[in-house]
Amino acid sequence: MKLITIAIDGHSSCGKSTMAKDLAREIGYIYIDTGAMYRAVTLFAMQNGLITDKGIDEDGLRRRMGEIMITFQLNEQTGRPDTYLGGVCVEREIRSMEVSKWVSPIATLGFVREAMVGLQRLMGEAKGVIMDGRDIGTVVFPNAELKVFVTASADVRARRRYDELVAKGEPCSLDDIRANVIERDRIDSTRAISPLHKADDAIVLDNSNMTIPEQKAWLLEQYRRVAAEE
Repeated sequence: MKLITIAIDGHSSCGKSTMAKDLAREIGYIYIDTGAMYRAVTLFAMQNGLITDKGIDEDGLRRRMGEIMITFQLNEQTGRPDTYLGGVCVEREIRSMEVSKWVSPIATLGFVREAMVGLQRLMGEAKGVIMDGRDIGTVVFPNAELKVFVTASADVRARRRYDELVAKGEPCSLDDIRANVIERDRIDSTRAISPLHKADDAIVLDNSNMTIPEQKAWLLEQYRRVAAEE
């Protein structure tokens, strides 16, 4: 089977990252979590006083984009890549509700998307990669051989996110998480630059009632079908 590029897009908290990470480990591909990249930018902005009660200091963030160094390193214990910001592992910090609150507004900024898309393309130019996000199949890799668009009901996604945070011991409210999921959908789908939408040639997967093993088996089947055709 030839190396291909796999693009997995979809709504927040659909399990895209879990699916992509598991498949990458199964087939020996490189996994790149583009959502984590935007979360890392958001965390940088928060840590440097560029997000306040008044909103985002866009000019300040634009001037400091060159300072943001995002890398991924394999976690030998989990077998999955962790996100590093400036050489420091921030995998836990970028998954907080506060970062979730601001990541969609940060991701709507044109200069942020331009920088991240450029970095993503560099990371994936050799193929043999899996990326998940909002615009991978439509903007970053429009010629990806396999495109999947993942969705699930807002209630299901909120419950998954709630269970994830509770398991980490983080205080959270199911109602607040559901409101955040719906608001992120609205922002992601209506932003002027690279809005979230299904690529014309993407396969839709509604995983509202699927288990993780079922999703993994489904995605592996799609990969084998497409890679065998190349």
